[in-house]
Amino acid sequence: MNAELIPTFLFYLFAGVLVLSAMMVIASRNPVHSVLFLILAFFNAAGLFLLLGAEFAAFILVIVYVGAVAVLFLFVVMMLDIDFEALRKGAWKSLPVGILVGLVLVSQMVMTAINWQSLPTAGSSILSPAAKHAAATNTQAIGQILYTDYVYPFQIAGLILLVAMIGAIVLTLRDRGGVLRQNINSQITRKRSDAVEIRKVQKGAGIS
Repeated sequence: MNAELIPTFLFYLFAGVLVLSAMMVIASRNPVHSVLFLILAFFNAAGLFLLLGAEFAAFILVIVYVGAVAVLFLFVVMMLDIDFEALRKGAWKSLPVGILVGLVLVSQMVMTAINWQSLPTAGSSILSPAAKHAAATNTQAIGQILYTDYVYPFQIAGLILLVAMIGAIVLTLRDRGGVLRQNINSQITRKRSDAVEIRKVQKGAGIS
């Protein structure tokens, strides 16, 4: 294969697997399989970032989203003990609403694609970095953009992630029957006489 065609081949390979993985995330019936396809989609997106020369974004995507967020999703899904049969029965009831929402989304995408027009200078802006960040590295440019130009959206995204994390913890801490839990207050406040009983055992009689 020609060396000049390798980046093009890798781009279509990563993009194709990414699109298929994203479709399987919402098409899989098993939530665990959906999370695994989500992890695969993140890896392929990281490959695309590497092809674009954005090494920092690629490693952040793998380390943060694959190593933390997606694995957290996997643990939460596995700990929820979801009844898959009940989910399948309930999905048929929501099918008309899902079809309606899907039709609306598809019509919006079609209308956007028909009326979409790019600026004449958009191509040069994508291929070349912003003038004020031209001398900075990837890490410095992302930090300057996040904490100056887009500081409020960045803070809102952090708040949304915090709410999602609290929601996941609340869902996994639901009460379950037959589970023995440690009562630390009762252990601390009990007296010696409540836990220890001294008996005088007769030789050869044992304890009744």
